[in-house]
Amino acid sequence: MTAHDGKPAAGSDGDSARNSSQAWQELAADYEQARARDDSLDRLVEWPAERDLLGDVAGRSILDLGCGNGGKLAELVRDGAVACAGVDISGNFAASAPAGCELIQGDLSDPDSLPELSGRTFDRILFLQSFGYAKDPVRTLRAARALLSRDGFILLTRTQPIRYAVERAEKNGTTLGEEYFSQADYTYRTGWNEHIALTKRTYTMSDLLNVFSAAGLWIETAREPQLDEEAGRRYPHKQAWMNKYLGILIFKLRPLAPPAGGPQR
Repeated sequence: MTAHDGKPAAGSDGDSARNSSQAWQELAADYEQARARDDSLDRLVEWPAERDLLGDVAGRSILDLGCGNGGKLAELVRDGAVACAGVDISGNFAASAPAGCELIQGDLSDPDSLPELSGRTFDRILFLQSFGYAKDPVRTLRAARALLSRDGFILLTRTQPIRYAVERAEKNGTTLGEEYFSQADYTYRTGWNEHIALTKRTYTMSDLLNVFSAAGLWIETAREPQLDEEAGRRYPHKQAWMNKYLGILIFKLRPLAPPAGGPQR
């Protein structure tokens, strides 16, 4: 599949992740432009909730896997984070990054293969709406877990799977349950650029939980952020969207303790 043909991709999970990664390289600039709008749900809902869960980042090292243009990572550096790195396959980075914010063009699927990250550990690792691009989700999370410092955690967000089920049910004239449990890839055109299609693996809540468990991680905190009342009144079209599609899920993940007498795998 190309980024433009709009046909569902057949094949393995890695196939759909690669197709989405190719499309993302074209969509990256459009996404950043959309994210900067006053009514962006990222600005109104997602980033404030993510920032709250990160807490005080002063003196903390952060790795942002799928960092986009690096803007969020740069903000964290200005808030006191140190020795930070961001990885994005698009290479569509902001013109200047503050000291202590290294931006790397590379595939988030294999962070352990990037020479710039060799021998480093991080206090916080971020997958902010980027985890769906991982070719092998369990392997990618295991590799990220290995890059965590002692007492570090992973902050990972994903679109509510109900959103895609609602969209597919409307498009296909089927039911919510049929589409929620469907294993067919889903190709759709985003509001960032209607000329480019993304193909994503479908998933359920149990799929997500099983991936975390298989990667040796447990959920310390989960959140489903919503618009506050003032923002909902100011942007009723966004409130209507949230009422229908629910928004995102945020997970704060920590490594499981290794078995007594044995190393963590």
